[in-house]
Amino acid sequence: MAAFLSLALPNELPQKWVDGFISGLLRLAEKSKVELAGGDISAAPVICADIVVLGQAPRGSAVLRSGARPGDGIYVTGELGKAAAVLQALRQGEKISAKSKAAQRHFYPEPRVEVGRYLREHKLATAMIDISDGFSTDLSHICEESGVGALISEHSIPRPSGWQLGASSLHLALHGGDDYELLFTATASAKIPRRIAGVNVMRIGEVVRDKSHKIFLVDSHGQRKALTAGGWQVF
Repeated sequence: MAAFLSLALPNELPQKWVDGFISGLLRLAEKSKVELAGGDISAAPVICADIVVLGQAPRGSAVLRSGARPGDGIYVTGELGKAAAVLQALRQGEKISAKSKAAQRHFYPEPRVEVGRYLREHKLATAMIDISDGFSTDLSHICEESGVGALISEHSIPRPSGWQLGASSLHLALHGGDDYELLFTATASAKIPRRIAGVNVMRIGEVVRDKSHKIFLVDSHGQRKALTAGGWQVF
């Protein structure tokens, strides 16, 4: 519906940078059909941008984190860990262009608004969250709010393609964050398309009865190991 921007800037920051930032924000707002409705601006020793977005859903139809039930399937959209893979490469000193195709998920993430709308309108998802803090952390939010546990198939997790990450690809997919893909649950009888709005959808696990909200990763041999939240923790 609307966005609000609070922007803190150093006094010596070139006007060109400010103009570019505002121009990019307005382009994104226009693309998303969101009005920049106000905000605040002040001086600060470092650049700080805080953006609040307001949205709405028809009364009683919002898909919450608390709707998952034992027996539900667990699904994710797209690939997990690609944004974190780009960040890892940058931290290792690699030169990566923001315009390169491989780096798009880090520099220009696309929230899966159309996928979320489709799942809500067709009443397919029982619980849903976006993967901003990392898959392991965001799945734990659903499990805690729904009072359930989860079994996740290790080989089913869609990992970054086009990167030489080795064993770390699984770690980035599980804990990396900043993907803005959707993580949702659906009943066993729900017919979930393999692609929604041009985005791949993968079933990766199952919700199970567990009052302690534990999550287990299951390998190709059926061996289980506990998966603890290893993504971003706010506090």
